[in-house]
Amino acid sequence: MPSTQDPAPQVTDPSPSDEPGGTTLRRLRERLGPLVLQVECAPQGEDVLIGRQVIHDLCEPVPAQADGVLLVVGGSPDRDDCRDAIRQAGAARYSAVVVKARGTDLAAAAGAAEAAGVALLVAPDDMPWRHFDALVTAATSAFGPAQDSYSSIGIGDLFPLANAIAYQVGGAITVEDPLGHVLAYSNLPHQEIDEIRRQGILGRQTPDRPTNLDEYQRVIRAEGPVRFVIPDTEHINRLAVAVRAGPQLLGLLWALDGTPPLGEGAEAALEEAAKVTALHLLRARSHRDPDRWNRGEALASLLDGAVSGSTAAAQLGIPADTSTTVVAIAQAAPEEMPGLGGARIVDLVGLYCQAWHPQALCTTTGGLVYALLPTRTDPGAERRVVKFAENVVTTVQRSAGLALQVGIGVPAARLDDVPAGRRTADRVLRALSGDPQAPTIATVSDVRSRVTLMELTERGAPSVDLPAGPVQRIIEHDAQHSTTYAQSLLAYLDAFGEAIPAAGRLAVHENTLRYRIRRIQELFDLDLDDPDTRLVVWLQLRLHQITS
Repeated sequence: MPSTQDPAPQVTDPSPSDEPGGTTLRRLRERLGPLVLQVECAPQGEDVLIGRQVIHDLCEPVPAQADGVLLVVGGSPDRDDCRDAIRQAGAARYSAVVVKARGTDLAAAAGAAEAAGVALLVAPDDMPWRHFDALVTAATSAFGPAQDSYSSIGIGDLFPLANAIAYQVGGAITVEDPLGHVLAYSNLPHQEIDEIRRQGILGRQTPDRPTNLDEYQRVIRAEGPVRFVIPDTEHINRLAVAVRAGPQLLGLLWALDGTPPLGEGAEAALEEAAKVTALHLLRARSHRDPDRWNRGEALASLLDGAVSGSTAAAQLGIPADTSTTVVAIAQAAPEEMPGLGGARIVDLVGLYCQAWHPQALCTTTGGLVYALLPTRTDPGAERRVVKFAENVVTTVQRSAGLALQVGIGVPAARLDDVPAGRRTADRVLRALSGDPQAPTIATVSDVRSRVTLMELTERGAPSVDLPAGPVQRIIEHDAQHSTTYAQSLLAYLDAFGEAIPAAGRLAVHENTLRYRIRRIQELFDLDLDDPDTRLVVWLQLRLHQITS
């Protein structure tokens, strides 16, 4: 909950309206609905233009802001200082003042607003001011009347989109981001809502319920819409679908299945709506923070090697000769809710990047999260990057309950070298994922041998499928007869031919292992007394283990 005394006026800048002449009070009221906004009085009528919001501290003078909306934070409508702020707003040519009633009589404040020629609006007592401000920003970012046709809605106009979907599907709609934040909602008066929806709108976050995790998991894993029958008679059944752009999870759509119930075509309509919503969410995301979005896309292109270092330097605002280190981050276990964990991780990694260096960046690509950290070349540089990774792992585990593994690449002297640094970081991650005893965080030095084997595989090292090779025949024999000759032989060679430690690793008696080794040499014509044979056999078995 934000403080009720902000230190200074803050002007929030919504996106330019697509409606000629700007947004009107009437449109704002229609968009937000009576649950979020009530008009106590409007002496100039509801067709007045609505401009920027100003969060106001009663201890400060009201700043000039023509057509603005003054949010009187911490004020009580029955106090003189609140009424004085209303009079100042009228003198400064504001369109509206927003207060919270908090059980007081609004008559005096309404009288002051009538005299000042400014509309008096009332926000819910239980909605945090920052959430109300964000809703007004979203609702005024691109206006147009509620439509029943997707084609007539401007890209990124989430509130009219929600109304259009509600019309098509037949139930009240909520648009959420992957973290459950309410981005927009429908406001068709004939459609039923319940307390869960009310709390979600007021708090701009899905209320915490014991079944939330299971419900979100089902929706995000499903290929299409999912129905939920809620046994609580005070709550309404729901239909939900994930919104994706390719493999990337962008958000969720929730439809209330109340009275009247959704029709037979509701699932198909909601699934079609998800495709349309994906375009809107991509536009809304880029519009909210276009610089961050563009830089993230440019970083992904640099990591993939799709652009040169000089091109990336211009797009990222980083000199081409900057020394950097790539950090690759993955979840240690398969994600229960695909896409949701990645969204949480990239948000937290982004915060640490900001703290690390003004030019540090993070993005997601290929199912992983990557951070690009400008680094110095002094001896302590690697340790600082490891500390960065430790902080990220600890914070994500504590706040999101997700276990991570982190691979740290070799430093890149120039941006042109970043793709190579990314490949190394990926190999380190792969080395960690293939070893149950591996640490959470590793550099190339920590897993150098395993990374070297991966490089040999990628560069065309002797393959396990050479014709008539003994290793290939051993592997095929194991597959056909359910034997463990390959595993036994690798353990034996790993132990330098010592049967006792190798047998301990395999949990068999040492004599059993010795018998297996003799059988392997007999069946596959293998001379383990030859050092070159031992080397090649071990290498092929090890590469097979890594790549299988």
